[in-house]
Amino acid sequence: MPLVIGVSLKMYFGLRAAHDWCRAVAALVAGRPELEDGRTVLFVAPSHLAIPGAAGAFVGTPVRVAAQDVAADEPGPYTGEVSAAELAEAGVSVVEIGHAERRGLFGETDETVATKVATAARHGLTPLICVGARPHEDAMAVAEAQLRAALTGRPAGPVWVAYEPLASIGAPQPAPASEVTPVTRRLRAVLAEVTGRPDGAVLYGGSAGPGLLGELADGVDGLFLGRFAHDPARLAKVLDEAAARPSAAGGRR
Repeated sequence: MPLVIGVSLKMYFGLRAAHDWCRAVAALVAGRPELEDGRTVLFVAPSHLAIPGAAGAFVGTPVRVAAQDVAADEPGPYTGEVSAAELAEAGVSVVEIGHAERRGLFGETDETVATKVATAARHGLTPLICVGARPHEDAMAVAEAQLRAALTGRPAGPVWVAYEPLASIGAPQPAPASEVTPVTRRLRAVLAEVTGRPDGAVLYGGSAGPGLLGELADGVDGLFLGRFAHDPARLAKVLDEAAARPSAAGGRR
């Protein structure tokens, strides 16, 4: 199982800045053997409007283009939505679903997330299911319940999970490893149990940045990065750490 490193640009970048960032990342990944041979997988999620330019910037590189959201429905009369079919046509291969901001700001429910996961999978997109609890909640129980609900349609194909404790999103520091790894290991077991596939991955997100992979060790299959990777040099440090991890040389721990 490769290490998976993802970056979301959220809505921080304008169109030109996003395309400049993608070109800078395309340059920094050139010649990295761990990306070329698949020991590390890197994906980038720009805004929907920036996806075509990102796909162009990453032509000839191993970087995968992701989307930050997808419509629950198939193409039809849904003003302002972007379908899984259109995302796939634009070169997207991974789609983030159920982020805490989507749940909190836009009222997405477990049922919405499950529908989006199934729709994305039908179109060959890898769902990246975001799960996480509020500070006063049982982190493991809530995250597991969210994941099981998201997988009710038992989507075909690989599924990735991003565990993001809500208190850590936008915080100065990530959650401590002692709190993260019991949850991520449980999510890994649930993912394998429900999907029956060996190619799932559980990432940690929530103020993730350089230095964190070593702290989380084999408790995660990678990182989902936000603003701490918006400087390409910091992303390069994370990729260096991924390449140096023993797990990058072989299968799952």
